Amino acid sequence: MKKNLTALMLALGLTISLTACGGGNDDTADTPKYPLSPVEDLTGVDTSAIVGVEDGVLTVGMECAYAPYNWTQMDDSNGAVPIANVDGAYANGYDVMIAQRICDAYGWKLEIVSSAWDSLTPAVQSKTMDANIAGQSMTADRMAEVDMAGPYYYATIVCVTTKNSKYADAKSIADLAGGKCTSQSGTIWYDTCLPQIQGADIQAPADSAPAMTMALQTGTVDFICTDMPTAQGAVSKDDNLVILNFSGTDGDFQFASEEERAENVNIGISVLKDNTELKEAMDKVLSAMTVEDFDKLMAYAIAVQPEV
Repeated sequence: MKKNLTALMLALGLTISLTACGGGNDDTADTPKYPLSPVEDLTGVDTSAIVGVEDGVLTVGMECAYAPYNWTQMDDSNGAVPIANVDGAYANGYDVMIAQRICDAYGWKLEIVSSAWDSLTPAVQSKTMDANIAGQSMTADRMAEVDMAGPYYYATIVCVTTKNSKYADAKSIADLAGGKCTSQSGTIWYDTCLPQIQGADIQAPADSAPAMTMALQTGTVDFICTDMPTAQGAVSKDDNLVILNFSGTDGDFQFASEEERAENVNIGISVLKDNTELKEAMDKVLSAMTVEDFDKLMAYAIAVQPEV
């Protein structure tokens, strides 16, 4: 998630309550149209023996609270899909758009289930979900538990602070020394990145991306660590926030190798271990997409993201 999307970082949409995560935007002259060409028709492929989609339904888990990857809204605008386990609510975002594209290719029905972040992998392992399309990094630890299709996005790791913060002009993670900070629980940002900041005053992890951003907005922390799309989505809705991007410099977060860095910035789709057929079916659709396609779709998701 390292692309320059500033032209599409305008706040669009209706004002909603923090607890309701209200609806998306109506199509207007200011809202970009869905940017991708129609998906390849793969409905002639027999998928009836693929574990999870024998019934023609792909059940996908996501938080529905991790914009711009996924969010909850109260109507079906901009292609939102009903959330199966939340009456009257709809899911939208980059993950939903990717899921719908895969389903359109094979003629599957898409079913979205809202799930807590820490419950996503167990849900796939127990076959409660056919897949998780939820902004999950393709780490070695995660891929020991599930198989992953993709990548379906590439995400740089950044920090976010406020414009009036003493850290707003930071040029490297060394400049963040001693700062009070947090990130989302169960992520590389919290477990691996924040501990690299010398003397960092690391607070308890946030249980969701919105909670992480709220901690920054309320002054509970000086900065947060996240990935670029999450940061861009937050900045597009709050012009008091600023992104600190150290990628490509000696002051960036460090990994043992470029391979390890790649596994933490590549975003993939979790499926049941050894469900090779479902993984390959998804990879066939994803492999037809370019990095530019991913960027266009993420830009669109950010542009239609509702206020949170």
